[in-house]
Amino acid sequence: MTGPRLRIVGRWAKRIGLGLVALLAAATVFGSIAEVVARHRAHAAYPPRGLMVDIGGRRMHLDCRGAGSPTVILEAGLDTNGSLAWDRVQDPLAALTRTCSYDRAGVMWSDPKEGPQDADGVAADLHATLQRAGIAGPLVMVCHSLGGPYVMDYTRRYGADVRGLVFVDCSHPDQMKKLGPKLPRVDEIPFLYRAIDALSWTGVARLLPGDDAPGMPERVKPIGRAYFSETFDGSLKEMAGIQNTLREGGELRDLGDRPLVVLTAMQPLPKEILETFKMNEEDGRELLGAWQALGQDEASWSRRSRQQSVPDSLHYIQFQRPDIVIQAVTEVVERVRAGEQPQP
Repeated sequence: MTGPRLRIVGRWAKRIGLGLVALLAAATVFGSIAEVVARHRAHAAYPPRGLMVDIGGRRMHLDCRGAGSPTVILEAGLDTNGSLAWDRVQDPLAALTRTCSYDRAGVMWSDPKEGPQDADGVAADLHATLQRAGIAGPLVMVCHSLGGPYVMDYTRRYGADVRGLVFVDCSHPDQMKKLGPKLPRVDEIPFLYRAIDALSWTGVARLLPGDDAPGMPERVKPIGRAYFSETFDGSLKEMAGIQNTLREGGELRDLGDRPLVVLTAMQPLPKEILETFKMNEEDGRELLGAWQALGQDEASWSRRSRQQSVPDSLHYIQFQRPDIVIQAVTEVVERVRAGEQPQP
């Protein structure tokens, strides 16, 4: 290729490169503007369902319904939907007694916080929120998934207020050791997620699918999706802190005489989940058996407990079998009301 032709090709390559840079810059500017507008619309269309409680420079979303004692506190698992996870059970429980769901820092309506997030931080935030809202014990703690270690850590730190517990397919402090060979490490955040989180202000996080669990009510799906890009960072912080959370939650394994019901999801894993984890059906059965054993161990933490397997539900029992969750919480509330005081 002659010199003049090389110069022509070079000029065109430079123009194409500059054009791509300009296109990327325009897309970034447009995406950031669209994200600001989307967040404004989300806040206007879906305001907080409860109160925004100031705990000292940060606000926590606390949604309390109903009246009576003990107060039921609903602690969600690790996802981006926060308090929406209890949509099918909160109102029926509120007909029984005061029932409060809330959002952890950086999730849904609650303000984000600086630094890492683990069980100690979650427990301190929840305790401050309840104090500022004027909610004292007795409390019945109801937790799902990673909410289990959060609630156990809360009970270790503020146990005088906690009179009963319900575990809804909760994480076990030893699950990584017991199930590690069968499942990927959830505390190892993929680089792609970190990059998307860093660029969430451009709207790129909205390209990810939302946390629409099986049985999730259609009425709450658009709310979770609307707040997804704001919640994504808070959820990643919790994911990064899982090792600390399991260790801190596992420091208490004796609930004394506090009434405890442990619900364990035992529906066979769908084919798509088995394929994601590179398992066959026999592997899936072994995994469920190991999971059930962890639930049985959790039930051993109290002298007044029972463990119930739920054969027709996956992980979100409160969505697929809300009646079972309501029944379990009602049982514990009635036992607390009957005067069964915890003996540490």
